[in-house]
Formats: sequence, structure tokens, C-alpha cells
Amino acid sequence: MTRQGELFANGHLGSSARANAVDLPLQASQLLEWQSRLSAHQQPLWSNQAGGPMQVSLFASSPETPDEIAEAFNPLQLTPQALSFWRWPSAPQQGAALYLVTDRPAGLAQPLLLYVGETGQADRRWKGEHDCKAYLAAYSEALLKAGLVCHTSIRFWLDVPAAIQPRRALEQALIQRWRPPFNKETRSRWATPFQTDPA
Repeated sequence: MTRQGELFANGHLGSSARANAVDLPLQASQLLEWQSRLSAHQQPLWSNQAGGPMQVSLFASSPETPDEIAEAFNPLQLTPQALSFWRWPSAPQQGAALYLVTDRPAGLAQPLLLYVGETGQADRRWKGEHDCKAYLAAYSEALLKAGLVCHTSIRFWLDVPAAIQPRRALEQALIQRWRPPFNKETRSRWATPFQTDPA
């Protein structure tokens, strides 16, 4: 019996093929399809918020659990800011906060919620290294190379618990509800095509 020869001798062709695959830019159709999948999940959540500010009934109790608060919360009530806000001479927000990063693709009826985070120091959290900043850079670059436009912004929710555990519980409730693709808890769900860390 003869032994079958190696198709990719010494793995050279295989390794160069993998190296070249990394250099291949994503096509506009791939990025638009990815955005559409994310929008299909989030669009009904945005539509439920179309009534404007959170409505509280005088005869019903206010939302109390993190899940109830997350369900009643409307991210569009928050003022959008440029992602470079942290370079301003004085930060417009201080103290404990949840922050949400969104994009507003031209072809979609609603924004995309890309990331939800929490911090005890809203004026400092975005300075220096942050995983989300790397994802946003890769996302923006992929869109630019594909000839698509990116309209990202950040919004701060300052009316959150100062204590870390309740604030994190609220952050997790929002992540589970919206499933933003740049949060580590949900990255694998969306198969983020431009993520910077190895698969």
C-alpha cells in the first residue's frame, strides 16, 4: 500500500494561505449582512422605545429589578457624544455611569447598539486601553475599506447605582436584552467579522 503524499508540503502553502486570508478586506455585502442580523434582533427593542421617554404609571410600581429597569430603559433618551469625548479639556460626565456605544448605519431604520459598559469614573474609563476601542477601530476600518460610512457615538447614563454590584447587575441586564456584539458575553453570537482577538 502506498502512502498518499502531502498536498501542502511542510505546511508552507497552508500557512501563507492563512496569512493572505487575514489581509483580505471584508466586502460591503458581508458587513451589511452582519449589520442586518444584529438589527433583526435589536430593531424590535428600538421599536418598543418609540413612544419616547420611559412612561411610568401612577398606579403601578416603578421598575425595580435590573431586568425591569433594562426593559423600560430607552437609550435614545441619552445625549450622544463623539467617541473622542475623553480628549475634551473637562469631561461632561463624572462618577458612576453606564455607557452605550451605538452606530447609525444609513440603510437601517434604527441604530445598532454595539457595546454596553459600566464604570465608577465616567470621566476616566474611556482613557487608555479599552477592548471596545479596539473593536470600534477594527469596525470603522472595515467599513471604510468597504466604502461604507460609520456614525458611532457614545451615550452616558448617569442615573445609575453608585454601588458596583447593582450597577453591574444593570449592565448585565442590558447586555442580555440588547446583545451588543462588542461585549465579551455576546461576541460569539454575532461572529464579529472584524474582531481583533484570535478566534
